[in-house]
Amino acid sequence: MPATEKATPRATTPVVLAGLVGLAIVADLVTAAGYLTSRADPGRPAARSEPVAGALPAPSAATVNSLLQRRSRAVLARDRAAFLATVDPSGQAFRAGQSVLFDNLAKVPLTNWKESLADTRPAVAADDGWTARLRLAYRIRGFDRRDLVYTEYLTFDRRRGAGWVISGDGAAHGLRDDPQIWSGGDLTVVRGRRSLVLAEDGAGQNAHARTAELHDIAGRLDDGAGIVSGVVGDRWSRHVVALVPATEQKAEAMAGDMRNLGDIAALATITGDAGGRATGEDRVVITPTAFGRLNAIGRHVVLTHELVHVAMGGARDARTPMWLIEGLADYVGYKDAGVATKAAGRELADLIAGGDMPSAPPGRADFAGSGDRLSAAYEEAWLACRMIAERYGEDTLVRLYRTAEAEPGEAGDPRVEDRALRTVLGVGASGFDEQWRAYVRKELA
Repeated sequence: MPATEKATPRATTPVVLAGLVGLAIVADLVTAAGYLTSRADPGRPAARSEPVAGALPAPSAATVNSLLQRRSRAVLARDRAAFLATVDPSGQAFRAGQSVLFDNLAKVPLTNWKESLADTRPAVAADDGWTARLRLAYRIRGFDRRDLVYTEYLTFDRRRGAGWVISGDGAAHGLRDDPQIWSGGDLTVVRGRRSLVLAEDGAGQNAHARTAELHDIAGRLDDGAGIVSGVVGDRWSRHVVALVPATEQKAEAMAGDMRNLGDIAALATITGDAGGRATGEDRVVITPTAFGRLNAIGRHVVLTHELVHVAMGGARDARTPMWLIEGLADYVGYKDAGVATKAAGRELADLIAGGDMPSAPPGRADFAGSGDRLSAAYEEAWLACRMIAERYGEDTLVRLYRTAEAEPGEAGDPRVEDRALRTVLGVGASGFDEQWRAYVRKELA
């Protein structure tokens, strides 16, 4: 489908993981965007199996941690020989994969990298080695304010003349690492003024075209950071890491084992943290197929939308009304983008023409649907926020968002919305709904 044509979203079900998870679908020429909480949970129990007869005696915890410390130091020092000295020299396939991993990590500006035992008991003890659950903590210089924590599995075995070495991972036993962008094929890293783009190289891609695309993404994120700050202020890092997997399947894994990302161009996630408390860093995951269909305007709107979620903490927000979370993101994304109102609100206009005029901005349940009705929910939210910005000012729109975010109450409690509206706009929910209906009719009639 040409990038300038409209992409119709497939039915997509938002997934609830470690708190609020939202999936924003914008069904216009920008196809789709969203935010989501990452599924990385280093505190989850390890999969276990019973030791088998003839299994190797376990190495001591000191031995394993010493090996992992050597490996971690080698990553930070970019010492390839020292890193590969910890890997089984006889396992050619695994060693080749570890070589690619090291080369990928050497391209990333890491300020910390530490692998350590998460559990002294084996995840698997078998005749092919001793597999342990590990804690991986790392930090990217200039972008991460804290260590990001993930789970991974490595197998340790004893080799004649080499002692204890790393001979494999947990895949042979059904144990899965938390996915990382550098754990696949070759990695390309592009640094912008305020952005870092980490991208897997896909098979059959033209290297020159791929590099140009990644520089374009970095440039749009750099520009978008300024646009976002111009509306919401500078109470955020104003820096972002974007992850560009080579396949939709890898994007789904990095976004929390989601499915049906074929029409989702990008989404914001929370990276790994200690115990799934949603205290990690925000990342933008870009999906290869849908994002590739976007034209220049679409890319601008999608990436700016995602940066609003990063700036406002949308992926970790369980209180603010969803129409404010998604509506503000779309308002900033569409601001000065030159997209006609009726083009951006096409699904909602069609519903209204068919006699289905909504009575109020969408609630949380409206964002759990699919198809045109879900797309219309995002359009309703966008028009609500645009109306506020036009009538009361952008500063007031942002103040309403932050006031609602700080209001006590459960997610979806209508009293939260009503109190925030009265505090900031001086009108209750029913009065605001009436204003919004009149505005929607005027803009889309």
